[in-house]
Amino acid sequence: MRKTGPARIVRPRDLSEAVRLVAEGGRPLAGGTDLFVRLRREVEDPPFLVYLGELPELQGIELREDGAVVGAAVTHAKLLRSEVAERLPILRLALSTIGAPAIREMGTLAGNVANASPAGDGLIPLYLLEARVLLAGPQGERELPVEEFVLGPGKTALKEGEIIRSLFLPFPEGEPRSYFRKVGRRRALLIAVASLGGLVWLQDGVVEQARLALGSVAPTVLRPREVEQELVGKPLDPQVLAPLAEKLSQLVQPITDLRASASYRREVAGKLLLDLAVSLAG
Repeated sequence: MRKTGPARIVRPRDLSEAVRLVAEGGRPLAGGTDLFVRLRREVEDPPFLVYLGELPELQGIELREDGAVVGAAVTHAKLLRSEVAERLPILRLALSTIGAPAIREMGTLAGNVANASPAGDGLIPLYLLEARVLLAGPQGERELPVEEFVLGPGKTALKEGEIIRSLFLPFPEGEPRSYFRKVGRRRALLIAVASLGGLVWLQDGVVEQARLALGSVAPTVLRPREVEQELVGKPLDPQVLAPLAEKLSQLVQPITDLRASASYRREVAGKLLLDLAVSLAG
C-alpha cells in the first residue's frame, strides 16, 4: 500500500519517553540523512517517527582520560569542531569526507552505526578505535563493541525498543599515524566503492602495530587481522608490502553492484594498502 502522507513525528520529553515510544513501534530519527531517503523511496513505512535530535541526554561530548563519550544526537560537524577530532585524527579524516557541509551539520555518527552500511565512512574510524555502542531500552542499558553491534548490511543487534544512547571512542595508546582514503566514481558527495582506514604505530620506520578497516568490500566493515599481524616488523615500503596487498585483495568479500564490480573492488583494496604505505612512510 502506498503512503498517503509523511510519517507523523513525535518529540519525546526525555530518554525514557523516547524508549517507550520506540518500543511502541516508532522509528528513531536524529539527522535523518539516510532515513528520509528510505522514506521517500517507500523502503520503510513506520507508523511514526521519534525525534531524538534535541534530547539533552543524547547531545553531549564527554572527554575522559581513556576516551570520549559521544551522544547519539551529536552531528558530524559538531564532532569535527570538537577536541575529540583533535585527539583522534582518524575520526577527522573520515568524517570530513562525508557528504557535503550541510549533510555533516545534520548527520550523526550514531546514525551511521544504526544504518549499518558497509560503505558508511563513519564506521571505519569506529572499527579502528574499537569503539563501543551504549544502548538504552525497556530493560535498561547495555554496551556492545561496534563489531558485535553491526551484523550485516542494514542489520544491527538492536533489540525491540532499544535506541543508541552514545558511543565510546577509546584514545589509542602512543602516537599512531592515521590514514583514510575512499575510492568512488565521482569527486563530490562520493559514496565509496572501496575505502581503507588505518592506524599504524611506527618505530624507526618499521611497523610495531597496525589496525586496518575496509569499507564497501564485505557485508560489514572488515578488519583484516591476518594482514595487520603480518605488517608488524615490516617497513612501509610498497615493494615489501606488495605480497600483503595481494593477500588483502583475496581476503575481502566484495559484491558487484551499480557502482563497481567485485573484481575492481578487490584490486582497489590491495592498492589502498600500498597507498597507505606511501602516505605514512614520510
